[in-house]
Amino acid sequence: MRALSPEAQRTALLGRQLLLERAPLDPVRAVEKVGGLQTQYSPSGYVGLWSRLAAFSRDDLTEALHRGRIVQGWMMRCTIHMVSAADWAPLTEAVRQARRALWLRTVPAARELDMPAVAATVADLLADGPRKQAEITARLVADGFPTLAWQGVQLWLDLVRIPPAGTWDSPRAHVYELASRWLRARSVTAPQELLVRRYLGGFGPATPQDVARYAGWSITDTRAVLARMSLREFADGLVDLPRAPLPAPDTPAPVRFLGPWDAVLLLGHATRTGILPAEHRDKVFHVRMPQSTPTFLVDGRVAGTWTHVDGAVRVTPFAPLSPAARDEVDAEAARLAAFYAVGRG
Repeated sequence: MRALSPEAQRTALLGRQLLLERAPLDPVRAVEKVGGLQTQYSPSGYVGLWSRLAAFSRDDLTEALHRGRIVQGWMMRCTIHMVSAADWAPLTEAVRQARRALWLRTVPAARELDMPAVAATVADLLADGPRKQAEITARLVADGFPTLAWQGVQLWLDLVRIPPAGTWDSPRAHVYELASRWLRARSVTAPQELLVRRYLGGFGPATPQDVARYAGWSITDTRAVLARMSLREFADGLVDLPRAPLPAPDTPAPVRFLGPWDAVLLLGHATRTGILPAEHRDKVFHVRMPQSTPTFLVDGRVAGTWTHVDGAVRVTPFAPLSPAARDEVDAEAARLAAFYAVGRG
């Protein structure tokens, strides 16, 4: 059984995340290819696509959101993702039971709530159209439900966040609509298998534990799904899609900038591939920070953080950069600053 070095795994991850070469794809196909974009902070989705796509503009994603071709909602691991309209229903169905179980397990007080009744209240409120989160929570309180009911209602009622909320110009994704009204109804076939294909297509090869963390499933449930699929196997328990690309381990990795919460730095694949060195993890994720820190990659590894201040992108390397790497970082930072200013790649 073929073994893959950490370098080979990291290069595969970068390639599938479109971080080795900007791809000539539209945003809809791109979010499917990379396994969705995690967007607790919606502008990070724009930066993520700018780093991955050729000739990308902010308007491309904003238009896709307004037209419902890309959808934002509470999905894998109860976190906000941007996914294609075609993927939203199956991916939501694939994780529905796991999300409910996670919430009830981590919020003991929720076990006393009648969540179907909570969902019915919100559905009634939204019958006349979308509402802001503050309006929804006020209605729940007025009907005698505790404020924590809002945290779980999206697990019992299919809601999506709709623009202009959750876009570059209005980052807060706080306006909700019934998914049944915003999206065209689609049949859902083998949703768990689709989720695995999306994960491996964007993050593979991977272990069953990696898949479980991404989906929020138990390892037992994950292994059952994998057993139903025809997958390629490698040493060390890695599995993959049969014809997924594996770039040469020494493929050059250009400098790339990532926004907060970019999923390429999350979960097991980040540790296994070494894309986020352990000694720098607390500089990116820390309990005292409300969100992950924007980062940049050099040679396929996180090499520092960045901020956009006064029209410029300012970088803070974790260690001194070589002159060539510094030039490449500065050039990419200038391009990102221009993207902030004019909205085009």
